[in-house]
Amino acid sequence: MKSPSHTISNIVDSFLLRGTADDKTSPPDLLLEIPHGATDTSDFHELAQKVRSPLPEGLIDFFHVNTDVGAFEVALRAAELFVEQNPNRSATVLRCRIPRTFIDCNRKIDASPEAFKEGGVTPGLMPWVTDSADLKLLHGRYQRYSRAVREAREGLASQGAMVLLHTYSPWTVDVQVDEDIVKNLRRAYEPDVQATWPVRPEFDIISRDMEGNDHAPGPVVEELRSRLNEQNWSLANSATYPIHPSTMAWDHIVALPGRALCLEVR
Repeated sequence: MKSPSHTISNIVDSFLLRGTADDKTSPPDLLLEIPHGATDTSDFHELAQKVRSPLPEGLIDFFHVNTDVGAFEVALRAAELFVEQNPNRSATVLRCRIPRTFIDCNRKIDASPEAFKEGGVTPGLMPWVTDSADLKLLHGRYQRYSRAVREAREGLASQGAMVLLHTYSPWTVDVQVDEDIVKNLRRAYEPDVQATWPVRPEFDIISRDMEGNDHAPGPVVEELRSRLNEQNWSLANSATYPIHPSTMAWDHIVALPGRALCLEVR
């Protein structure tokens, strides 16, 4: 595995890839962000051992279901292909190492519970985090990660682009995220219940807002759809959930109109 070019321990790994003809000083042309990149068991244990709040028994099960397994590897390979095919360009991959099991770095922490519900997304701060010292620790890490992403976005080349890459489970599972999350999750995955959940698209562009406005770069989406169709893969548009102002992805898309793409991979 490629080593990161820069790391803020337990917060973010940054990988800078340059093409063979890149001048080594120009700003990156592409930024791939993985806000749910804490996928290693060690990511969970590092925080679980620090927090004082009583955690639900078996919470690591929720961690493994609710993180974006494989997203970092896909992003890194995409960046490698990008600079191989464009030798005079460069790309940055940012991988968050803060488990969303505790705090979600793709959420606006001050958004209301109603906003998260409207957007069809899990909360920014999980309800089992109650200790004041834990809240201070998590908010501090969240702010440092958010600052790193914002600086990377603002440091892109003048026509640079950003990809917000996620992976998700095969089904849309309706689970109450509360102190009984593990019990709720296990019940949801019992065979008779799991069979009732709808299957998600293989790929889903998350680009339509609550009013139906599409914020995706159209030509890029059509090219992606064409390439996926060649492999008999489907591409949906906001079939799983909308792009919502309660997420940080919304801010990136607004900041880079026509140059940002949010993608879910099943």
